[in-house]
Amino acid sequence: MTSQGYDILARLQSGTPGPSNGRHAHPVTPGDIAIGVIIGRTSEFFDFFVYAIASVLVFPKLVFPWLPPLQATLASFAVFALAFVARPAGSIWFTGLDRAYGRGFKLTVALVLLGGSTAAIAFLPGHESIGLASAGLLALLRLGQGFAQGGTWDGLPSLLALQAPEGRRGWYAMIPQLGAPLGLIVASLLFAFFTASLDSDDFLDWGWRYPFFVAFAINVVALFARLRIVESASFEQLYEDRDLMAERPLRTLAQQWRTVVIGAFAPLASFALFHMVTVFPLSWVHLFTPESSTRFLVLEAGAATTGLVAMVASGQLADQFGRRRLLAASAAAIAVFSGFAPQLLALGETGQFAFMIIGFLLLGLCFGQSSGVLASEFPLRHRYTGAALTNDLAWLVGAGFAPLVALWASAHFGLVASGAYLLSGALATLIALWVNRGLARGA
Repeated sequence: MTSQGYDILARLQSGTPGPSNGRHAHPVTPGDIAIGVIIGRTSEFFDFFVYAIASVLVFPKLVFPWLPPLQATLASFAVFALAFVARPAGSIWFTGLDRAYGRGFKLTVALVLLGGSTAAIAFLPGHESIGLASAGLLALLRLGQGFAQGGTWDGLPSLLALQAPEGRRGWYAMIPQLGAPLGLIVASLLFAFFTASLDSDDFLDWGWRYPFFVAFAINVVALFARLRIVESASFEQLYEDRDLMAERPLRTLAQQWRTVVIGAFAPLASFALFHMVTVFPLSWVHLFTPESSTRFLVLEAGAATTGLVAMVASGQLADQFGRRRLLAASAAAIAVFSGFAPQLLALGETGQFAFMIIGFLLLGLCFGQSSGVLASEFPLRHRYTGAALTNDLAWLVGAGFAPLVALWASAHFGLVASGAYLLSGALATLIALWVNRGLARGA
């Protein structure tokens, strides 16, 4: 960090704002930033999981009722993947908005579009009402969600990383990741409540729509919480001093393409496992076992709690042994896990419990340190844009098509085939960590 960066950091930690250009300033503490990060990421992941669960329990019957259950779920997963395809385009467009009008304006537009797309899905007519137009409308709204997600990057995780004291980088890197298990726990329990309280007809008619309204409300709360941070004079000072500036995406790609590519592949083990213990097992249990979806949603929420504990532990372990070592060890463990664990889903409640608990423990350790693993290698000029692009590409390559590929392969070649997909993600992480030897120096 430059001496100028240390001066800004000292002002943030002491609560002394920098120049405000005439704007009212209030101090931003590291605790404020951490809370803003957790609120923002929890709202995004809650939105993500509400749609993901509906992709298994609702859309195959509502939007694709003319297809057999397996093919309908695969079609639903194909629409699910559209958001990840649209997300990089959203990042590029919203970065231009950021440069022209500021981060607060960009974030407001992005979250309004995200919340609007999510709320509109709650009113989605089914195939019985409008025919194939239902699938087209769902695809359009899903693209809107993904495009908007590309604009929700606010730089708060990077700011949090800049404040990390020596020897505490792993702990600070873990904090933004807490939003994933928190969002999953709330979304799973909310859907479990409705599936348990309503009969199947009422749930499919109107019950499933309420979680989407809740997601919209949470987005509104998150918008104001995050704007309080990014619109503060102290945060703006970091932006104005070029420590966290929105660089042109094409310029960042031209000058930092190697870091972007390696950074996109480094977290693939955790991103592949992410969907293998959340979306995919719900679809498998729902389609191929007599188990109750409500029971499995509750199991998923409980397993996510163990993942949350493991994620917190990852911060301590990374600071003690190094982020690179922890990521490599976790990827190797995921590779071993891929060889036997998916088959546990076919062994009833006990097997499913073992699969979910072990899977979430590994996910917590790996995913807790996967976000922005190479962000520190970007020059400060490119860190803001580079971190956003890297994150978008990692989700696209490692997670966007994971439920679709895993379910299709498992249905045709057995559960062992989904293990092969997971193994490929673990190998990609190990190779990326080996190629980027500079990461070892920064761990």
